Amino acid sequence: MTARLVVLASGNGSNLQAIIDACAATIDTVHQLDAQVVGVVSDKHEAFALHRAQCHNVETAVVGAKPHETRQQYDARLAQITGAWQPHIIVLAGFMRVLSNSFLSQFPKQVINIHPALPGQLPGTHAIERAFTEFTQGTRRETGVMVHFVPDEGIDNGPVIASQVVPIHVADTLSSLEVRVHATEHALIIDALQQLITQQKAPAS
Repeated sequence: MTARLVVLASGNGSNLQAIIDACAATIDTVHQLDAQVVGVVSDKHEAFALHRAQCHNVETAVVGAKPHETRQQYDARLAQITGAWQPHIIVLAGFMRVLSNSFLSQFPKQVINIHPALPGQLPGTHAIERAFTEFTQGTRRETGVMVHFVPDEGIDNGPVIASQVVPIHVADTLSSLEVRVHATEHALIIDALQQLITQQKAPAS
């Protein structure tokens, strides 16, 4: 069974592109990732992730916040739209909203997130910039990337699926560090998805 993926993204969508490419790539006629991106959702009309999806004939939806709508009402609406694609796994790939239980309770053990920092470090936004600042202050020598489950409303603290260290070099600029962190994200999300898909296919013991 090919895994059905829905990706939520607010911005450029480079991790989405890595997933789409891995689904299409073959190694000796076997798909690198036995999955299909069946839908992409963004909260922003201008998100380039939508363009990436449309270029690969992937269905898209824009779910913007309505005036006077509560966070829970928004998330319930988002869950209904996402659930229509019947996903096996939902990937938060730069989706810049913290999801409430109005969404998460509809997809237990199905929502995963990519965060550009190591487990337990630098939760929240601007993690790469914050890591580089700490490096320039002499308090940090490395950063990293993790992929983790999103079981509740905690910020970047769910059970870890995969992680990888990214060293910070003396000659690094913020730009060069960002390039390496993003490259690590692209590889790690594929590794994590392969792991989850294999587990889903394994017969129950």
